[in-house]
Amino acid sequence: MKSDIKRLATKLLKGQNFDCLSVGVIDFKSSNYNCLENIFDKKLAENGKNYFDLASLTKPLTLGSFCSQRPDIFSENKDWELLLNHKAGLPAWGRLKRCSWKKQIMSYEVLSSITKYSDFSALRLMLEIEKALDSKFENVLSKFWDKETLFWKNLSQKNIYPKTGHRNGDSLRGVVHDDNAFVINEFCTHAGLFSTIGGLCRTLINLDKQFCLLEHMEKGFQKRKNEDRFINGWDTVDINDGKESLAGKGCSRSTFGHLGFTGTSIWVDIEKKIGFIILTNATRDFWHDRIRLNNLRKQIGRYVWSHITYL
Repeated sequence: MKSDIKRLATKLLKGQNFDCLSVGVIDFKSSNYNCLENIFDKKLAENGKNYFDLASLTKPLTLGSFCSQRPDIFSENKDWELLLNHKAGLPAWGRLKRCSWKKQIMSYEVLSSITKYSDFSALRLMLEIEKALDSKFENVLSKFWDKETLFWKNLSQKNIYPKTGHRNGDSLRGVVHDDNAFVINEFCTHAGLFSTIGGLCRTLINLDKQFCLLEHMEKGFQKRKNEDRFINGWDTVDINDGKESLAGKGCSRSTFGHLGFTGTSIWVDIEKKIGFIILTNATRDFWHDRIRLNNLRKQIGRYVWSHITYL
């Protein structure tokens, strides 16, 4: 299996505008995982210790994980559910200032709306949780994160990082790619986590062991209304829209995950109890052409869903 994915990954990495790719496959039944790295950048390690900018995977790994830990709080607070699942009517994005970002985010009225994927919604929910619990959100998160899954301000200079772009003429390595997360310069929930491929596999296994992630999400699917896109802070697949999901062909309708702007993704099929992770540095040179990246995501997904039943 691992050698087949490596051959597929090598083929798919050629012609991309990025040079780093890591893939992890998780068997939640046995809590086992396999991962590989396929790297062209000679500055990086070949021992699995390369830390990738997870971008918006940060949202479900912070807010979504907190929902799985404390579902009671979310069921009691409908505004929190709206914010968690991008249905609160907040703007999708905008430039924030370090001195005023909290005031700006708190100024928006929370109103039930159609789904509008929003970084501001994730930031607002963090601030609402901190206000309700009288604690920094980072402090109320469980320690289920693996030691190789870290917020960018806690990264060590000893670690190795794929290049994800430029800011003010400097290459971005080990510095968050998202501009607002960089400006905020403190822990936030819309972007900023980094991880190795093994660290992220272990983080998801820990989340399932400690807080029954798959069971929690299965209950969310059962309560799903009107085919809502987001459930408990995680994205879902739509296999009836005439297009192939970025999770790849072959997954069940009970599949959840998320995408990250830097070219990262997580997908977990509850029925199969199998999940996979893709980490890349797709924003290394530019970000606007996603055709080859999305083809890579789909093809790896197809292979996982059709060939892997257990590890």
